[in-house]
Amino acid sequence: MSAEPDGITPHPPSSPRTRFTRRWQAAAAVLVVACAITATVVVAGAGDGSTRTDAKGAAKGPADGLRHTAIEVSTGTCGRGWSRPQPGTQVFDLHNASSTASEVDLTDPRTGKIYGEVEGLAPGTTRPMTVDLGSGSYAFKCLQNDADAVSGPTVTVGGKHPQGPAAAPVNQHDLIPPTLAYQKWVGQRIGDLAAGTGTLKGDIDRGDLAAARRDWLSAHLVYERMGAAYDTFGDADAAINGTVARTPDAVNDPDFAGFHRIEYGLWHGESAASLRAPAAALDSAVRTLRDGWPQQRMDPAAMGLRAHEIIENAEQFELTARTDYGSGTNLATARANLDGTRAILDPLRGLLVPRDADLPALDAALERTRAALDAQQHGGSWTPVDRLPHTQRQRINADFGDLLEQLAPVAAIFEVRRTA
Repeated sequence: MSAEPDGITPHPPSSPRTRFTRRWQAAAAVLVVACAITATVVVAGAGDGSTRTDAKGAAKGPADGLRHTAIEVSTGTCGRGWSRPQPGTQVFDLHNASSTASEVDLTDPRTGKIYGEVEGLAPGTTRPMTVDLGSGSYAFKCLQNDADAVSGPTVTVGGKHPQGPAAAPVNQHDLIPPTLAYQKWVGQRIGDLAAGTGTLKGDIDRGDLAAARRDWLSAHLVYERMGAAYDTFGDADAAINGTVARTPDAVNDPDFAGFHRIEYGLWHGESAASLRAPAAALDSAVRTLRDGWPQQRMDPAAMGLRAHEIIENAEQFELTARTDYGSGTNLATARANLDGTRAILDPLRGLLVPRDADLPALDAALERTRAALDAQQHGGSWTPVDRLPHTQRQRINADFGDLLEQLAPVAAIFEVRRTA
């Protein structure tokens, strides 16, 4: 398989592969992804604040057909304007009457569950919050910069109407135990990785390049399963799994190192002698990472986001073969990335089960994607991306797209929020 396929956007020479683009996180900041913590609710979005208000204080949107209610946001009047509570899907048009930016949550004051959220509401601006409300008690909570949270009056929706999606907020302390569990799991995998790179180095040292090609893949997949830890790895990631532009000259860059440097040599006819130094450098980098890992600390607040980012990067780099330097094993890497997503979700599951009503759909999406990838493994080899039949490639791309949608609420659920 050619290492320089047409249509590939090259990376800058000597640059590590960008693991976490934060494209989803940036989009969340713009669209204000709602807490609703499930894929069924988008709580807030950009709006121009244009509404029509009737004599009873209810504003009618010009096009959405939903009931609109104008709500004032400030430290002194948080939640003022909601005087005629009703069940069902509706829009609260939040107007920040204060001089500082504010976050606004719609909560159950008894349980703390959040039904809607708008972040970064600038002074003098109005944005809509769309929620589905059932019978129960609700109150707006205004969290302005550099000020304590202020809760507005409690409003009760009567009757026996089922409530819409909601979830209890997650704090930093909730995330510490699963983070420590995952960090311990990564430490064990780094031990496996060191064993694998040691074997690969031994293969190359004795000139057995057939064995090296086999052992290269097994060691590389160990590394690819640890995707949620890459940010904590720091500069070690470039030394272990860095990439360069997909051109013949770029692979000669002296800073090109790690698994992909060895991959290029193993699948492009380089001699064992030329690969001994890269193999020794890879093995040394892995052992340094292993020895220093007990002193590293992962960020608990990033745990939920990592599950989404792993799959996003697999879609961006593996399903396009942008990181294929000759082995044709991108689908094997994508499969390892899928394992990595499961590995980060497992310690979070105890927090996720009561907060994500769509968790069964996420599990089904993970299983469907796994099966689609496993179908491309034939004995000890994997179908290269450019040799996938069109329908199968479409199916895998669709499965990854669906999985990304299912994982987006997980990132929202585990965003650490202010509650006071």
